Amino acid sequence: MCGIVGATSPRHVTPILIEGLKRLEYRGYDSAGLAVLVDEQIELRRAVGKVEKLVAVVEKQPADGHTGIAHTRWATHGKPTEKNAHPHISSRQLAVVHNGIIENHDELRKDLENEGFEFASETDTEVVAHLIAHEDTKAGDFRDAFIRAVGRLEGAYAIAVITPEDPEAIYFARMGSPLVVGVGLEENFVASDPLALLQVTDRFVHLENGDLGRIDRDDIALFDAEGRPLERPSERYAHEDQIASKGDYRHFMLKEIHEQPEAVASTLADKLGQKHVLTESLGPEANAILPDIEAIHIIACGTSYHAGLVARYWLEAIAGIPVNVEVASEYRYREPVAPPNTLFIGISQSGETADTLAALRFAKENNYLQTLALCNMPGSTLVRESGLRLLTHAGVEIGVASTKAFTTQLAALYWFTIALARARGRINDAAEEQAVATLRALPEMIEDALELEDDIKKLAEVFVDKHHALFLGRGTHFPVALEGALKLKEISYIHAEAYPAGELKHGPLALVDEDMPVVTVAPDDHLFGKLKANLEEVRARGGQLINFAASNLEMNDGEGVTNIHVPGMNNGLSPLIATIPLQLLAYHVALQKGTDVDKPRNLAKSVTVE
Repeated sequence: MCGIVGATSPRHVTPILIEGLKRLEYRGYDSAGLAVLVDEQIELRRAVGKVEKLVAVVEKQPADGHTGIAHTRWATHGKPTEKNAHPHISSRQLAVVHNGIIENHDELRKDLENEGFEFASETDTEVVAHLIAHEDTKAGDFRDAFIRAVGRLEGAYAIAVITPEDPEAIYFARMGSPLVVGVGLEENFVASDPLALLQVTDRFVHLENGDLGRIDRDDIALFDAEGRPLERPSERYAHEDQIASKGDYRHFMLKEIHEQPEAVASTLADKLGQKHVLTESLGPEANAILPDIEAIHIIACGTSYHAGLVARYWLEAIAGIPVNVEVASEYRYREPVAPPNTLFIGISQSGETADTLAALRFAKENNYLQTLALCNMPGSTLVRESGLRLLTHAGVEIGVASTKAFTTQLAALYWFTIALARARGRINDAAEEQAVATLRALPEMIEDALELEDDIKKLAEVFVDKHHALFLGRGTHFPVALEGALKLKEISYIHAEAYPAGELKHGPLALVDEDMPVVTVAPDDHLFGKLKANLEEVRARGGQLINFAASNLEMNDGEGVTNIHVPGMNNGLSPLIATIPLQLLAYHVALQKGTDVDKPRNLAKSVTVE
């Protein structure tokens, strides 16, 4: 994910900009650049590769000024070259840095070319630069020109602009991609992440979608798309020691369960336009590759493997693509065959999982169309070595039992399914718009599911003296049952296993008695009738049923039957919602059993050895 840093100050800002970029290196990038106003002229410095390459350029050609912007770029439009690196300029009239994707860049580019503008890069960001310059020739006031230009943009963006017309100012706008204002003393800053500015301030104004603004050394002015003033509070930053604390939560795992609405929102922020999914976030080659995909192999381990299993149902049903999902440690030791035009997807929370990396390297040497990394760590080996990348933004996850890393993977995989379905002509504009709306509503649906925690605390008492549990699901919810069983066994040490509910009569039914709780996931879908019949088989053997059911379904309570009604389990994203109460169940069972929730025995957070 790209990074933005901007500063306006009585002191020279280039060292501030460079340090800010270094603090953002963890995000992953392929080029870096800065633009500084020197004697009211824009001095532009750019380099392909690490920030050190940019530092070397600046050492040879100093750029000492008091107002500037800087950027680390991860290519979306155009390959990683110096001409595609940010900042981009328009006739030395202004310089722009930009995170995100401008959906209507093709249309705007054609309009601007007709107005006589010439483009030096392949990026959508240069469109923003020329558009602002074009509006400035008509408005006569840079603030008005900036507002008018931003009003023509569609997509997800964070933008920062400097101009000799207003040499102590930085103009900025946010829609989707994160952006904050850093508050200083006789100096002010902007950045895509507060971490970039902790060397100069710990006070920040967090911008909201649709916010625009202007800062200079002494003032911060925010306004909306109509130019009307806005007020946003400033807050002190939670430093790293606070981030790595449990806060008001008893364990990191519980904290991370409750962070899922924000983590999912962050994951989707730079991937959703107003009505469309922004496929360019996968990389500059994505739009050319997606229509050619004829099969997919998903390789992962543990929880990430379960995410892949859910995605198989989505990809086959919605995108019409045959999908094979395998455990990485098995895949690497057989001789897999990739049909023509097969996409390899490696899923890993850390991006350093040894078996998944070995599988990726095998795929790169064999007959795969392309490789894609789904990962939470932009600078990881898996991401660096893959052709395409699908990044989650779950933030730091300290608890060994994965929670928010899993749900952000599911959100990203559903997004990818819609992107692939569109590329293959499997969905129309109306269906895509509906999917985007559902994804936007996802954080709120997770919040609603978290409201069930008090009911689940009581339910956890049932498991305290149990040694075994069985989890059942059908369709997309069978992998959810697998994940629920994994969570319970990881942190409570109760033996738990999961089965497709239709397989009960083929063996697992022999285990069912009053001492083995049976947990089921019951969404409102076409398999509900068959699932009810499976549950009757359990009740007939005296099994103790615990049903997590869609809130609109009629499920009769009774002796040996407990129903927890979960809102939001009635659409395509039901597997993600159904995961939330299973996480809470595992946590509260472990809590009552007194186990080490965050550091369960024999397990490590990242498995980097075979």
